[in-house]
Amino acid sequence: MRRAVVQNLRAVRRPNVARSKAGGNVVFHRSLASRSPSNPSSMRLRRVSLAVGAVAAGGAAIYQYRQSSNSSASPVPSASPTNYATPAAPGTTGPVSEEVADAVRRALIVEQGALYTSVIPDNQPLHKETDDYGRKVLEMLTAEQATQKLRTNQESYLVGRGSGVVRYDVVQIPSNDPIEDDHAEKIIHVPESVSGQTEGSDWMFWGVFDGHAGWTTSARLRQTLISFVARELNTTYTAASANSSLKPPPADAVDAAIKKGFTLLDHEITHESVKKVQSAKSRSLAAELLAPALSGSCALLSFYDSRSKELRVACTGDSRAVLGRRASSGKWTATALSVDQTGGTESENERLRKEHPNEPYVTHNGRILGGLEPSRAFGDAVYKWSKETQDLLRKNFFTRSYSKYLKTPPYVTAEPVITTTKVQPEKGDFVVMATDGLWEMLTNEEVVGLVGMWLDQQAHLTPQQNQSWLKSWFGSNKTSALNVEGAAHGEDATGQRAPIRQQQWGVNDPEFQRFVVEDKNAATHLARNALGGKDQDTLSALLTLPSPYSRRYRDDLTIEVIFFGEGGPERTGKVELNKEASALSSEGVKPKL
Repeated sequence: MRRAVVQNLRAVRRPNVARSKAGGNVVFHRSLASRSPSNPSSMRLRRVSLAVGAVAAGGAAIYQYRQSSNSSASPVPSASPTNYATPAAPGTTGPVSEEVADAVRRALIVEQGALYTSVIPDNQPLHKETDDYGRKVLEMLTAEQATQKLRTNQESYLVGRGSGVVRYDVVQIPSNDPIEDDHAEKIIHVPESVSGQTEGSDWMFWGVFDGHAGWTTSARLRQTLISFVARELNTTYTAASANSSLKPPPADAVDAAIKKGFTLLDHEITHESVKKVQSAKSRSLAAELLAPALSGSCALLSFYDSRSKELRVACTGDSRAVLGRRASSGKWTATALSVDQTGGTESENERLRKEHPNEPYVTHNGRILGGLEPSRAFGDAVYKWSKETQDLLRKNFFTRSYSKYLKTPPYVTAEPVITTTKVQPEKGDFVVMATDGLWEMLTNEEVVGLVGMWLDQQAHLTPQQNQSWLKSWFGSNKTSALNVEGAAHGEDATGQRAPIRQQQWGVNDPEFQRFVVEDKNAATHLARNALGGKDQDTLSALLTLPSPYSRRYRDDLTIEVIFFGEGGPERTGKVELNKEASALSSEGVKPKL
C-alpha cells in the first residue's frame, strides 16, 4: 500500500502527465498556502484534475493523482457532489465510469506551504503516510466528524443567581499538542461585611490564558490566578468596609488590587522558582520548578461585581475582550475592552523605549528583542532574569540561552492594563473573551454580529420552556446578514490588528455566503465560523490537520461568551451545566461556584 501511494504521489510532480479523456472527471480543489499572511497571494485556489481510482493489486489499493498542467490561481466554486474516475488499469486512460457521489471520501494532501484536497473511493484504506517529498496524505474529516471535533471541549452553564449574568459558554479547539491555552471561571459570594453592599455581592471571574513555548504557565494561571486576585480584592474591600467613607473602595484601589494579584503570581513563577531550584536535589525537580518560568502565557481576566454591575477586564498580552451591545438602531455595536499588547503596538513600543533608552532592538520587527511578540506576559523569564541568573541556570540546568540584545531586563511585565465598563443587563449585553487565535480569523464586528445572529436563531428555535435566559434579547429579527454597526479593517495605533488568516486564506466572500448557525453553544458557533463556516471543505481541512502541521494555518482557540440579562433560570442560587450545549464528557464537571 505504501509503495503504491508513494509511486502515485510522485506522479503529482511530473510536469507531463496523461489527462483523462473523460469530460466529467475535472474536480476543483482548494489549496491553502501557509506563506506569510502579508503576501496577498498566500492563499490560492488551484484547478487540479485528479483522477483518483483504486484497483486491487496484490491486495493493495493504488491511488492515482493526476495534476493538470494548468495550475494558475483562479477563483472556483465549492465542489459539488463529485464523480471519480476509475481507470481500466493502472497507468491507462481508457473509458471512465461514473460512480455515485456518496461512494466518495475526501483526502487531504499536505506539502510544504500548501494543502490540497482530493477524493478517494469509499471502502478503501488510506494510511497516514508521508511520501519521499515530505507530503502527508490524510483522510479528511467528514462534516459530522468535524462537528464532533468542534464540540469535544464545549461547556455551557446556566447561572441562577439573579445577579445579572444568565449564562456563559466555553469552547477550546487545540492546534498544538497538547493545547497551550487554558481557561478558568469562578463565582465567589462576598458577604455584606466585605462587599459593603446590602445582601452582599457576587464576584464573578472568567479567565482565558494563551500559553506559548509550552503549556505549563497557562496551567499555573488556571490553577491560581483567580485566587491571587480575589485575595487582594478581599484585602482592599475589607479595609474599605472598616472606613464608612470608603465604601466601596475607590476605583483606583480596586485596579491596584488586581494588578498586585497579577504581579505577585508572576514573581512567584519567575523569581521564587529560582530560589527553590537552588536547593533542589535533582535536575528533574529543577526542570519541574522552572517549567512555568521558562514557558509563558498571556492572561485575560474579567471581574464582574454583581451589585455595582461594573465589569473590569485585566489584560496581559494579546488576548482580547469585546462587548456586544444593542444600539437604539437595533443593530449590535462592538466595543473592544482590551488593547492587544505586542511589540508592534504603538503605546507598548513607546513604553518600552522609555524604560530601556539607547536600546534600538528593545522592539524589533514587532517583537521584544526581536523574539517574543507579546510585550506583557507571565513567565518568559529569559526576558526578565538578569544575565548572571541565566548564566548560572544554564550552567547547572541547561536552560536555553538569552537574546544577544539583552542588556537591562526585565523587558516583559505581567502587570495588566485594566478597563472598567458599566454593564447593562437590561439591554442584553454580552462579552466575548478569546485568545488571539480567534482574532486572527474574525474582526471584532464579525464576532459580535455572529453572536447576535446566534441569539436571533435561539429565540426562534428554542422551546418556550427553555427560553427564560433569552428574555433580554426578545424582539430581535432573524436575518442571514450580520446585524452589526460599522466594521473596522486594518491595524490601528491601538494594536487591534486585522484578521491575518482571512488574508492568508483569501477569504472575501460576502457574509451570507460565509456564516452559518448550527451549534447550541455560542462559543462553538464562533469557532465554527472562524474556521470556515459554510465552507465545509475549509472547515474539515483545518480540523483534519494534526499538530504540528495545523499550527501553520491556525492557533489554539479558547473562546468564552458571557451573557448578561434580567431573565435567566429560576433563582436557585446555583450554576448548572447546560447539557444541550455541553460535551458529554462535561457532565462530570463541577460547577464553578
